Order: sequence, then C-alpha cells, then structure tokens
Amino acid sequence: MTISAPTPAWTLKPGQQIERKKLHEDFGGRTQGGIGPSSRSDNVFVFTDPIAGEKHGYFDGWMPDGLFHYSGEGQYGDQRMVSGNASILNHKQDGRALRVFQGARGTVTYLGGFDVDDKEPWYEADAPESGGGAIRRVIVFRLRPIDAAVQPPQTSLARLLDAANDNPNEDQVQELALEQQLTERTFVNPDREPYEAERRESTLVQALGDYLRGKNHKVSRHQVLPKGETRPLFTDLYDHNLKLLIEAKGSVTRENVRMAIGQLADYGRFLPDATRAILLPSKPRQDLIDLAHSQKIVVVWPVKGGYGVSQPDFEL
Repeated sequence: MTISAPTPAWTLKPGQQIERKKLHEDFGGRTQGGIGPSSRSDNVFVFTDPIAGEKHGYFDGWMPDGLFHYSGEGQYGDQRMVSGNASILNHKQDGRALRVFQGARGTVTYLGGFDVDDKEPWYEADAPESGGGAIRRVIVFRLRPIDAAVQPPQTSLARLLDAANDNPNEDQVQELALEQQLTERTFVNPDREPYEAERRESTLVQALGDYLRGKNHKVSRHQVLPKGETRPLFTDLYDHNLKLLIEAKGSVTRENVRMAIGQLADYGRFLPDATRAILLPSKPRQDLIDLAHSQKIVVVWPVKGGYGVSQPDFEL
C-alpha cells in the first residue's frame, strides 16, 4: 500500500514565486487550467494571466472597487456554476482557502488569499468562445483580498471603469472625439480582427463626419456605461446641431438594418431627445426603408456630392 506524504503547512507569502508543478505536488489540485480545487488539501487554486486573458475578452485583475475580478472557466457556450466555478463560489462553506496566482504555467507568483465577496460574489459579462467563436455569457467573480495588497486598476477595462466611477449608481454618458476608435468589441473580443464590413463602417462614419463638419456642425460620439453594467457601449456618430444619433452599417442587408435598429434602441435610451438614423453604403431596398421608418428611424446613404435621405422633409 502506498502512503501519501503528509501535506506541508502553507508558508507561501504574497509576492513569492513557486513552480506550479511543485505547488501541485505539495498541495494537490489540477495541474492545468485556471481553477484547481484540491482533494488533498483545503485549498482552491486560481491562476490568472491578464495579458493572455485580455486578448480573449477576460479582463481579470484589480478593479476600481478594490476587489480582484476573475473570469470563470468554460471555453464554449454560456458558463455555468459547476465544477471549478462552483468551487470558488462555495469555498468558504466548504472550508477551503482561495489562493490566487499570477501566471498559469511554469513559475507562478502568489498574489495572496481571497474570499468571494459576500454581497455580490459574481456577475455576468460577455466574452467570445475559445478560438474567437460566438459571444456567450461568462461568470466573473468578485474576490476580496485577505492578505493580498490591493493594486490600482491595470487592464484597459479597469482603467476605463475607474475613469467613469464618480457616480456608480447612475447611467454614465461621456462625449468622445469622433476619431477615438473604441468599440464595444474592444471590451468583449479585443483579439478579433475587424470584418471588412466594420472597416467600411469606420470609413462611412469618418466621411459623414467630415461632411457635417464642412457644414459647421459639431460632431462626436458617446461612451455609455449603463448603471450596474461592466462593459461600455459606444455610439458611432452624433450631430449636435441636428440632435442626430447615427449607427453605421457596412452592408445593405436586412440583418444589418435589424441590428442597427436594435443598437439605436439601446443607445437611444441615453440620448432620448435624439433623432435616430442608420448610415448605409448605398440606398437600401424599399422594404428595409419601410422597416426603419416603422421604428421612426431615418436612413442615410452617400450620393455624389452629398447624402441621400429616406425622408424628403429631413436634411443633413
């Protein structure tokens, strides 16, 4: 009969390093993956790689609330509160310490012990499936440090939220320069290359912005952070003179018109006085114009020397 060596006492301090292989030899837990509950010791090990994670829409790290936010496991489909995710959520009632490490392979750095937050242990966010697949629901845990030193926000999302953190209980709408090329995908699937249609959208927006500026109109776009949300929204273009909110699409298809209608409905909640318009690369079919008009939305497209509009009484 083989007798297992006794589990050593935990002596690792925050900031110290250890080979992940050695960690698991001494204390058990999974040797791969981000979450490693141990059957040999009262520990749940969590491994985070912020640089690699951010490329896949996982913004793990310190947030403006002073807590460490950590994305759950599950590469495909909506994440569920099972397996490693459940071991994090239930670590206190299971009598297990939650220990977080920076790095996932080779030598890892111990950040310290954490507890899931009692009031709001986790929330939902959007991220792509592994390999840049469909957008799905992911679980993000809010971890409260026990002996870890709180660090300032470091990920691009954390810094953005920190800058917009003055009134966390209110919807936050901030004006941005039209040329600031932030998009919602930057904070959901930042590693994905833009589609050709998205490049056309950007070209359409910049051209319309130049046209409107040539008529002495003030143009910009907006960053919107709805109350309670953790990912920002970004409008395409706003004309202050016309109070016109514009969503651009790079292709004249029913799918794109439907998507634009939904986005304008979403953004329009935060700019309620704005007229809504869809910017397309050419004039769409009449039924798509009728669809937009049914939602009180104007359609705009470039023509030689200016822009065509779907309503004769509306002028840019």
